[in-house]
Amino acid sequence: MMVLKKFTLSLLSLAALGAALAAPVSAAGATENDGEALFNQRCAACHQPGGIGTPGLAPPLVNSMLWPALAEQAPAYFWGVLNNGLSGTIEVDGIGYYGLVMPTQADLTAAQMKALAAYVLGDLNGLNAVLADEVLEYARSTPQSHSQLRGVRKNAQ
Repeated sequence: MMVLKKFTLSLLSLAALGAALAAPVSAAGATENDGEALFNQRCAACHQPGGIGTPGLAPPLVNSMLWPALAEQAPAYFWGVLNNGLSGTIEVDGIGYYGLVMPTQADLTAAQMKALAAYVLGDLNGLNAVLADEVLEYARSTPQSHSQLRGVRKNAQ
């Protein structure tokens, strides 16, 4: 039964990933600095509108425990995941996300990444996170393994 559940979740993950990758994103115009519009185009297929997540498939990005626990590391972690993607297993609020596959979003411009971070960290989670250019540049120039990113998350919780 557990194997069937994991297989079903894997199929759902692939379907959602395909939908997310097929969604067009404009590199100019209103979406360049509109974090919510970018989120809805790039992230909502898996994480749902408003970042509430899809149980067993994509964790909620509205997380009153994780982001405050990460504190000053929140922007770096967020950008690390955008730049490197994330795979593996994590647990959020007692729900396991197995075989998690978040593709890299490294093709986004710096302005788009900042807009997404402002939306997820600020608008959805109420953080007053400093979105410094040097933190983004460090995240882009210093690849992190998925294991390292999961470790940052785990250590914060």
